[in-house]
Amino acid sequence: MLTRTLRLTAIAHLFCQGYANKATLTSTIYLNPSRSRDPAISTTPTTLTMRQQHALDSALRVDQAGEIAANWIYKGQFFVLGRDPTVGPLIQEMWDQEKKHLAVMDKLQVQHHIRPTILSGIAKIAGFGLGATTAIMGKEAAMACTEAVETVIGEHYDDQLKEMECLPQEHPSVPLLKSIVKEFRDDELEHLDIAVTHHSQRAPAHALLSSVVGVGCKVAIELCKRF
Repeated sequence: MLTRTLRLTAIAHLFCQGYANKATLTSTIYLNPSRSRDPAISTTPTTLTMRQQHALDSALRVDQAGEIAANWIYKGQFFVLGRDPTVGPLIQEMWDQEKKHLAVMDKLQVQHHIRPTILSGIAKIAGFGLGATTAIMGKEAAMACTEAVETVIGEHYDDQLKEMECLPQEHPSVPLLKSIVKEFRDDELEHLDIAVTHHSQRAPAHALLSSVVGVGCKVAIELCKRF
């Protein structure tokens, strides 16, 4: 489970950024055609050290792969539970956010010339399978899956923000990238809270399910960093 400090940090950030007003979110700059020539979204640092380049490459490769997997997890859940009047709309709402995340990550991958992971096909199959299987187990199990996945992803995004401190902050793309990572982290924390509110911890064998899903996510992160 995410630490209390991380939760409070995210909540404070949401409040300060005016989360209810989606138009103020940083990521919208990537979805606005009129901003396409802005240096912050059209250029990448060209004087990175080997360490800095590795940090940027692995971060964006993992993030893009993670958003692919998240999309397919929610697709699998919606395939099974989409007509459920209680959780169907919630799954759709979270899935819509993940679609936006992936659209932005795809643009970041191109902007910074990052090689996509070769495991994207596996991420789609595994994500759909995980989402559909836990949804078949019941609404609580689907929410437990979301809780476990978003716990790992929230922690991962928070760790990335520390790692990105090594990047040249004077280049306009770097502060923007950090702001987007913060925004997406907060979205994932919101999904986590939704899952808990909708009884994820009532799922049969909740602890075991959370452990298996969490370990799987961590292994996937390490693989995508390398491949």
